[in-house]
Amino acid sequence: MMHQKIAKFFMITGALALFTSCTVGPDYVRPAAAVPSAYKEATGWKAAQPKDNCMKGAWWEIFNDPQLNALEDQVNISNQNIIAAEAQFREARALVQQARAAYFPTATAGASFTRTRSAAAGGGGRASGASTFSTYELPVTVSWEPDVWGRVRRMVEASQANAQASAADLGATQLSSQGELAQDYFQLRTLDAQKQLLDDTVIKYRKSLELTKYLYAQGVDSSAEVLQAETQLKTTEAQAIDVGVQRAQMEHAIALLAGKPASDFSIPAAPIAAVPPAIPVGIPSELLERRPDIAAAERMAASTNAQIGVAESAFYPSITLSATGGFESSAISNWLTWPSRFWSIGSAISETVFDAGLRKAMTEQARAAYDASVASYRQTVLTAFQGVEDNLAALRILEQEAGVEDEAVKAARQTVAVITNQYKAGTVSYLNVIVAQSTELADENTAVNILGRRMSASVLLIEALGGGWNTAVNQCVSPKIQASR
Repeated sequence: MMHQKIAKFFMITGALALFTSCTVGPDYVRPAAAVPSAYKEATGWKAAQPKDNCMKGAWWEIFNDPQLNALEDQVNISNQNIIAAEAQFREARALVQQARAAYFPTATAGASFTRTRSAAAGGGGRASGASTFSTYELPVTVSWEPDVWGRVRRMVEASQANAQASAADLGATQLSSQGELAQDYFQLRTLDAQKQLLDDTVIKYRKSLELTKYLYAQGVDSSAEVLQAETQLKTTEAQAIDVGVQRAQMEHAIALLAGKPASDFSIPAAPIAAVPPAIPVGIPSELLERRPDIAAAERMAASTNAQIGVAESAFYPSITLSATGGFESSAISNWLTWPSRFWSIGSAISETVFDAGLRKAMTEQARAAYDASVASYRQTVLTAFQGVEDNLAALRILEQEAGVEDEAVKAARQTVAVITNQYKAGTVSYLNVIVAQSTELADENTAVNILGRRMSASVLLIEALGGGWNTAVNQCVSPKIQASR
């Protein structure tokens, strides 16, 4: 009973190997990182209440902009960077399966036919004692290297951590692309608002030019006032045209993020009308769970830690169990009969006795790589907190600036009305009107820019908080994204 003997051999030796096995290398413990108890810049911050307003996966819906929602959906489907990151995740997941395969024996099977001619003893190739015969073989070979020292376990552990890091990298790529699109979108709407402001101002300046021409015809004004009014009008018209360059480039950037050819992509003009939403900030410790880049850095630390065990396992002997069985015969008619069977079983143990310090160097390399990954993880955490604090401060300060600038706009408009009336009455020159109108335009343009900066800071804050991402994605079989092929 050949196969029963081989099976019994592997069961006994395998059980012995598992019983005596251990796992070399340090067990992984998440590195400690500095986490503040509260955000410094959150003082006076009005977070969203109740917490059921917290951002889910589609975090951009918090802005209540249908056009933005449609564009973000296109990013998830067609953005080529996201598709590439998803493919890299599938590659990392396949590497986990490759590592796990080392737990099990390797079996090979084949068939061979050999035709051999042998010469008679002491004779030449044409001696009468020469013979020709055939050999038919059908062997099956099974070999297995038991994971006595935990090398395979550490390799699987490293591969799993790499796959989880890849899943987090995919989340980071998604979040980055979504955030960049939202910023570009609000910048586009800011440019639309600037264009509308300049177009409205051009209409006002044309009326002012008509007024100066009328007064000039009446002999009240000189030609200088007419030329000043015309210069102001043409300068503003040029500014309105120039906005088109930035808008076109921003539209093309959005097309790239959405995975669309710039030539076939357009967004209808619409001035920015949104206001920064209330964003749930949470507590600092949640940032470690919500930031995909932090999760990726932490998983890389886990992977490099496991690689230390892989390197240290090289200091221990390698044990290999093997068995071969099959059928062998000189006649094809008897090839697959029971008497033609053959089998062999055996084991081998080997140990490297000299490698000129190779294993020691590889272990030191693995430990250095782990130390570097821990430092990278901690640096990522610090950078994440900086991003949150930066944008909390930006939103708080910009809100105050917007309030003051709104008052400046109101005052500038009143100033224009008063000075224009004085000009019509002939008490001031047209130069005073130009100065007041220029101040009004500058203040209104500043107010538009501040709103755009507030919207951009809102997006950056959401991005800094991790968007709708969370570490549960690392436990999924595959991140839930749609990717065109």
